[in-house]
Amino acid sequence: MKGHLVMSWKERKRKSVFDRMEEAGWTLLEASRRLGLSYRQTLRSYERYKSEGDAGLVHRSRGRPSNRGKPAGFREQVIERYKERYADIEMGPTLAAEKLAQDGYEVAAETLRRWLLEAGHWNKRRKRRKHRSRRARKCHFGELVQLDGSHHRWFGPDAPPCCLMNLIDDATGKRMSLMAEEETTEAAMALVERWVACHGAPQAIYVDRKSVYVTDREPTLEEQLAGEEPKTALGKSLAKLDIDIIEARSPQAKGRVERCHGVYQDRFVKELALRSITTIAGANKLLNNGFVDELNEKFAREPLEPNDFHRPVPKGLELADVFCFEDVRVVQNDWTVRHQNTYYQILKDNAPLPKPKDKIVVRTRRDTSVYLLYKNKRLDYRVIPKAELRKRIERKKRQAQDAAIQKAPSTPRTHKPAADHPWRKAARAKNKDQYRL
Repeated sequence: MKGHLVMSWKERKRKSVFDRMEEAGWTLLEASRRLGLSYRQTLRSYERYKSEGDAGLVHRSRGRPSNRGKPAGFREQVIERYKERYADIEMGPTLAAEKLAQDGYEVAAETLRRWLLEAGHWNKRRKRRKHRSRRARKCHFGELVQLDGSHHRWFGPDAPPCCLMNLIDDATGKRMSLMAEEETTEAAMALVERWVACHGAPQAIYVDRKSVYVTDREPTLEEQLAGEEPKTALGKSLAKLDIDIIEARSPQAKGRVERCHGVYQDRFVKELALRSITTIAGANKLLNNGFVDELNEKFAREPLEPNDFHRPVPKGLELADVFCFEDVRVVQNDWTVRHQNTYYQILKDNAPLPKPKDKIVVRTRRDTSVYLLYKNKRLDYRVIPKAELRKRIERKKRQAQDAAIQKAPSTPRTHKPAADHPWRKAARAKNKDQYRL
């Protein structure tokens, strides 16, 4: 055969073994052992070598177009579509392949990566990270969930940053998300309440040491007498459902939710840009209408054990009364309670009716509705208007002034002795005796 012949390393090895078969007296069985091939494959390859020479050892598909290759011009169409729609937001080949499939351009992610590299529209990114051994997943769904917030410029580099709250199950990788302005107690309560309403109460929640989740304050006297640890508002809510809080001492400890942030910062940012969404309300609508479900379908996995460790919510317990804010207040002598600069008048028709100096609980739901609780029962009350409150304050001041006047001691009348009083005579005589000396 004239011209140049390109052979691979395996093909050159076969040629060397076949050339030495006659010299060394090897059989086809011995040659198959040396080549690591089956006897029948060695026989077919040796027969082609004898009949066609070196060209018989070259793979038959070399130089031919692939049967799985794309039609002519398809590559240019894909690259042009990528430049037009996805290049500006730096979408990677993996996610871009999914989006292109939705646009009608079916192409494998690695094929797209190779095309983009050759066209100069993508650069290799190698990240060398510190080696860490990963903690094994929990075995049961609901045994442990990880909660954290991701602060990022979700709506573009020129938009202000906001926070995406993420909750992910450790055993399955199933997630739930909520967009908020900041990583606040209200946002964390709203997300955990949605999870409990959907799946039940998990065994424990893994969080970092932000003040939203844990507190470093000293315990109050009541907490010391009860033997309780200081809790945040979220901690008190979780305690009502017997959900334990586990504190993470490093970001790597809760690496599953941290890696979940990375997925959102790659995919969710680009999805928001594609849909021209620039508001928190629009982002939450996108999260709730299929985006999170698609991520769960793609990344979630089955737990190692089939038993679900979520506990059902007790009957009669409203989650709005669990994930709320509660403060203790003391009843005044006129059966009023002050909370957040607002005065509440407890009505006397309540049964049981708290006494003055008794302690009650003021419960504020996230929808700003307020309830007064005494011995776990709601009290009927009315909000005292500011005009009535001013009158009460003025009346109390007048009563205090009148009481002070009544209690003030009367000034005793002093008696001034006359000039010829014996007491004065004795004093003058004593002074004369002193001066005489």
